Amino acid sequence: MNEQTGFSIAGIPFVFVCLVLALLGLALEAAGGQAPICAVGGVLVHVLTLWSLKGFFQVAPNEGLVMQLFGKYAGTVRHEGLRWTNPFYSRRRVSLRVRNFESGKLKVNDNDGNPIEIAAIVVWQVMDTAEAVFCVDDYENFVHIQSESALRQMAQSYPYDAQDNHKPSLRSHGEEINNHLRDEIQARLGKAGVQVMEARISHLAYAQEIAQAMLQRQQAGAIVAARERIVQGAVGIVGMALEKLRTQGVVDLDEERKAAMVSNLLVVLCGERGTQPVVNAGSLYH
Repeated sequence: MNEQTGFSIAGIPFVFVCLVLALLGLALEAAGGQAPICAVGGVLVHVLTLWSLKGFFQVAPNEGLVMQLFGKYAGTVRHEGLRWTNPFYSRRRVSLRVRNFESGKLKVNDNDGNPIEIAAIVVWQVMDTAEAVFCVDDYENFVHIQSESALRQMAQSYPYDAQDNHKPSLRSHGEEINNHLRDEIQARLGKAGVQVMEARISHLAYAQEIAQAMLQRQQAGAIVAARERIVQGAVGIVGMALEKLRTQGVVDLDEERKAAMVSNLLVVLCGERGTQPVVNAGSLYH
């Protein structure tokens, strides 16, 4: 079912019509003393006027009014201001404003099977009032439940933190994850006449039972990466030092002395604490 424009006219001009009908009814009732039929006509005109007043309604900005005639969809009015329509129409207001909500913290398993906590903020708007009212029972509750379902589905498709930098993960590829989440929610809410404008993860963390272990794992990975960088830099410095000593002829070292020098330099460059120098006052080989 698609939205269609319902019948309505400007309300201000019709107010004057109702005033004219009321005055006409009073005139007929006043003439009823000479002609009883005029009194009856005046009463009927008043009843018609009162019945017409039921057709007035107001439409606020960014609001739609869904109308039904004896259960049949009769259209939607989006014109702002005072309007008038068939008094037999039943009317239901639907907000067309942009709305947002934050889902609760859901506990799910990521692609690696690790329990995580995740929540998201969804920005949405009703685009088709007919589908929102007639295709689902309660479109606001439908948006909330389907958004959480899509969030669970998306979270199970990615690992929390991928070991491979080229593989998308929940923690590192935020834009890609948010786009996937928005598409997942839109696929579920399209039948309700709702457009998802934005969906973003607002909370992401390991579940409490494994949070400490995963923190130690992350710390260990950071330490290993830092040590690898330090060793690479130290090896480069040692190689540069040996090359400078050889090309400038400062000292001629055999392989054994080179090995000792490399070992000492690596200890100095890779050590966590400051080293204490030791002066060799004896022979080079003793």
